Amino acid sequence: MIYVLVPIYVIVCVFLILVVLLQQGKGADVASALGASSSQTTFGARGATTVLEKVTTWSFVAFSVLAVTISLIQARPKSSVIKQLGSQPVKSAPAAPAAPAPANAVPVAPAPGGAVPVAPAPASAVPAAPAAADAAPAAPAQK
Repeated sequence: MIYVLVPIYVIVCVFLILVVLLQQGKGADVASALGASSSQTTFGARGATTVLEKVTTWSFVAFSVLAVTISLIQARPKSSVIKQLGSQPVKSAPAAPAAPAPANAVPVAPAPGGAVPVAPAPASAVPAAPAAADAAPAAPAQK
């Protein structure tokens, strides 16, 4: 609808400009500025309304009606894709079942101080540790 009204509105605007520019001024001629009482009396008395004045009036009415109509159409709230999607139920895929834990897994308790614990290695993969490993850990080096 708006794609039909806007071109018509532009045509009415251009037509209204042309019609207004074609009209003669009322008493604004150079002769009246120089002191002549009426420059229109030379060519006879002016009629009540000319065809050009009627065309100007109807062009103005069309201009005003189209301006209000276009503004009302543009002010109307538009439909939103997000609103349309929000009203439909969300279809989600079924959750995949969690993989079972291995039978020989050892639960790991969180380490104190927020450190991330390392899971113990299987007994067959642990190499023999030297006797110094049983001693207390060394303090970090200070700078």
